[in-house]
Amino acid sequence: MTRSPNPPNSFTQALTPASLGYRMPAEWERHEATWIAWPHNRTDWPGKFESILWVYAEIVRNLARAERVEVLVSDAAEERRAREVLTKSEVDVSNVRFHRWPTDRVWTRDSGPIFVRRDEPRSRKNIAPRERVRTAGGFASPVALTKWRFNAWAKYPDWKRDSKLPARVAELLKLASWEPSVNINGERRPLVLEGGSIDVNGRGTLLTTEECLLSEVQQRNPGVTRAHLEQAFAEYLGIKKVLWLERGIIGDDTHGHVDDIARFVGPDTVVAALEFNPTDENYEPLHDNFRRLQKMTDQDGRPLRVVALPMPAPVIFRKQRLPASYANFYIANGLVLVPTFNDPNDRAALNILADLFPKRQVVGIYCRDFVWGLGAIHCMTQQQPH
Repeated sequence: MTRSPNPPNSFTQALTPASLGYRMPAEWERHEATWIAWPHNRTDWPGKFESILWVYAEIVRNLARAERVEVLVSDAAEERRAREVLTKSEVDVSNVRFHRWPTDRVWTRDSGPIFVRRDEPRSRKNIAPRERVRTAGGFASPVALTKWRFNAWAKYPDWKRDSKLPARVAELLKLASWEPSVNINGERRPLVLEGGSIDVNGRGTLLTTEECLLSEVQQRNPGVTRAHLEQAFAEYLGIKKVLWLERGIIGDDTHGHVDDIARFVGPDTVVAALEFNPTDENYEPLHDNFRRLQKMTDQDGRPLRVVALPMPAPVIFRKQRLPASYANFYIANGLVLVPTFNDPNDRAALNILADLFPKRQVVGIYCRDFVWGLGAIHCMTQQQPH
C-alpha cells in the first residue's frame, strides 16, 4: 500500500505515478523552486565551516534571481543567522522562504523528495470511476512526489531527521506522494534511493551506475536486483530505459553517484567527465564510462551525443582526495551554476557548458572549500518542477 500524506488520498499499488501519466522531468525544465538546507553540521567541513556559509549565500544569491528558494533551518536562531549572511551578500530575500525543519546534513539532492510531473491534466471522462474519486485531492495537481527511503548512503548514522523531509514537503505543498517499493517473494519492500545517483532526460531515459545501485559495498537495497530497480524506475519515475555506467570518481563517499560523472544536458546529449592524465586513478573508470555512453541509445533507440567535460586536477586536503568534478553543476531557470576550483580547466568547463546552454547564464561558483564536505552544488539542491 502506498499513501498520500493527506487523507483521503490513499490509493492502491496499481495506481503508480506512471499509470497516472506522471514522469520525472529533466532538470532544465521549468522550476517552481529550489530546495536547500542551510549548513549547520560543522563535522561536514571541519576547519572550514565558516567559509561555507558564504558559498551558500552566493549560490542563493544567484538562484533567488531566477526562482524561489526554499531554505531549511533548524530553528528561529539559525534562520536569523542565515538571514544576516544572505542580507550581507545582497540576496533578494523576498524570493527566499524559510522552513524550520531540523536536518542532519545539507544534501537535499539525496534526502529530499524526487518530484514527478504530469504534462496534461487527464480528462475526467477518461478516468475510471474508482480512480476518479482519488483525483479530488493531490492527483488534481500536475506535480506530485516520490518518497524514496534515505539511510545516509548506507554509511553514516545521522539520517533520521533527513529521512522526514519528503513527507514534510508533501504535507506542506499538499501534493500526492508515493513510497516506492518492489515485490520480493510476495512481500513489498521499500526502496532506498538518492537523487544524486540518477539523472534523467525527461523523455524516459535514466542514467545511473552499477557501483552505487548494484554493489554490495554501501548496499542500499540488499536482495534487490537490476530488474527490480528498472521496474521501480518505470513505475514511479516514468522511465522507459536505464543506462548503466560502471564506476564513479575517486573520493566520492556515496560510492558511485552519477552526478559527478555524467549528466543529461538535453534530450539526446550527455556531458561525461573525462580525465586526460593516464596516471590519475580516475583515468580508466571515466574512459570506460565514456566508451559505454558512446555505444548507448536513448528511449527511442537513437544514439546519444556525448560531450567530454574535463576534470580538474586532484583536490586534496589533509591528505584526502575530494570528489571535485565540474559535472556536479545545477540547472535552474535561465541559469547553470557550475563548481570551480581555481584550476586551469575551470574556463574550459565553463565554456563547454555555455555552448550547451546558450539561453542560460553559466555561472562559476568557487567550491574548493565546499567540496571538503564531499559534495558540491548539485548535491545540495533539489528542484521542484513548475
